[in-house]
Amino acid sequence: MASRNRSLAHAMSSRRAVRRALPDASMAALERAIGMAERGSSGQVRLVVEANWPLLHVNRHTPRSRALEWFSQLHVWDTEHNNGVLIYLLFAERKVEIVADRGFNTCVTAAQWQTICHAMEQRFAHAEFEAGLMEGISAIGALQREHFAADMGANEQPDRPVLV
Repeated sequence: MASRNRSLAHAMSSRRAVRRALPDASMAALERAIGMAERGSSGQVRLVVEANWPLLHVNRHTPRSRALEWFSQLHVWDTEHNNGVLIYLLFAERKVEIVADRGFNTCVTAAQWQTICHAMEQRFAHAEFEAGLMEGISAIGALQREHFAADMGANEQPDRPVLV
């Protein structure tokens, strides 16, 4: 996305726009989906939806760098089996990033994560935000069960999506 277009996208986006796209009922459904995705594995999923960035930050950050900041800030890396996953949606740009903890390094490739991101972004392009996030959460849950199968243990991370 060109610099001018990125700035315009951020200027036009707001928490109110996110709330219209993902009302309380959608956020509750996403919270339940995260809980379901974690069942049968020791993995943890966090979801952050960020409406926009201050215009001064648009040319200084990337969605990936911001996702890494949230991964650290929310301590997604701080799980017993190092298998936490953050889904980060930058609503203004309709971009999604997945950051997975080091437990996934040997079993899930970057291409697999990119496939999930791309599928979600395809849905976002058609304003299907809840459906796109639900599919992504489900796909991540399947990977967690495949590689970290376990009885449901302690929920180490909150399931409630974070809206900023």
